[in-house]
Order: sequence, then C-alpha cells, then structure tokens
Amino acid sequence: MTGLRDSLGLYLVTDPQLCAPLGVVETVRRAVAGGVSFVQLRDKTATTRERVELARGLKDMLSDSGVPLVINDDVEAAVAADVDGAHIGQGDMTPAQARAQLGPGKVLGLSCETPDTVRAADPSLVDYLGLGPVFGTATKTDHEAPIGFDGLASLVALTPLPTVAIGGLKAEHARPVRQSGADGLAVVSAICGQPDVTAAAQAFAKEERFK
Repeated sequence: MTGLRDSLGLYLVTDPQLCAPLGVVETVRRAVAGGVSFVQLRDKTATTRERVELARGLKDMLSDSGVPLVINDDVEAAVAADVDGAHIGQGDMTPAQARAQLGPGKVLGLSCETPDTVRAADPSLVDYLGLGPVFGTATKTDHEAPIGFDGLASLVALTPLPTVAIGGLKAEHARPVRQSGADGLAVVSAICGQPDVTAAAQAFAKEERFK
C-alpha cells in the first residue's frame, strides 16, 4: 500500500467494551474526524461472522476517508469483509500462512515484542510491525514486560519495515514515540471510551503532527 508509513501515524485499535457507549462504528467515525489515520478492528470475543459484519459497517463508513482498516487475529474475516488487511500476533498463524490467505495486495501487520521476533519478520511477507508494549496496559494483559522508549528505539533500529508503537500510550507520548524512530503510535483507551472521542484524537495531533 502506498503511503503506509504515513498512514500509521495515529493508529486506533478498537475495544468493544470501551466503545460500547457510542458503538464501534460511531466511535471510529468520531476518532477519524479527530485525526486517526489507521484503524484496527479488535474484538477477541466476537465470532468471525460478527467481525465480518462489523468490519463491513466500518468499511462503508471509512470508504471516502482514505483510512485503512485491518482486522486483528482473524484473516478469514479480513478476506470475507474485503478490508485492507489483517494484523496478527506471534501466537497466531505464521506470516506465511496469513499472506497466503490474504493475497499479495493486502496489508499484513505483525506484533513483535522482542529483538528476535523483529529480526525474524520477513519484509516479503509483512508490511509493518507493531512494537511494544512501551508501557503496561489494562486492555491487553498477555504481553511481555514493558520496553519503554529506549527499548522501542532499539527494536525500530532492527527492521527496515514501517513500525507503530503500542502499549499504554497517551497524547503526551506522541513526541517521544516519533523521536524513537517509530512511524506512529497505536492507542486504545486514550481514544475509545473517552468523553469526547474527537477531541481525544485531536490531542495527539497537537503533540506531534501525524497526519
């Protein structure tokens, strides 16, 4: 995808519970209005059919925005909904398996938490890496120890691929994330479930211009 590195600037990961007051589609709509440039649909408890249905609603809403949409941990849903791609972790199918299902024209993201996994990421299969956690986070508890900004910078330096930082990040972290060399930062609770979703997204752009 052309411009992928730029698109990663402010990367929103949805959370069904945090998005419940407005619904996922409306939350994402308001977040994009505030500057979100990439969206990952993540819902660990939904079925593939439910993810496909929700992804289609998001895809329709995002159709004129230029904001890419990927689905977390469900390549089958990503293919069925014909979204921009998928994002997988180390415990899911391999990047080769995911790429075989997605085909060559789709985006594939991979979560990496250690130097070894970053080095092992094959640029012929994977389009970008999610690196972290920078800090601990309540929205994802099954992760390695937080790496901080120094750890983030060391991981970024190991790969030619575009990178997005994740893990407990807030607006005030936008600048140090950029200084680490990462192309963007991924957020969940700093936007989803906030009283004013659009303003919460805009706060990141005020700290560091990502779009």
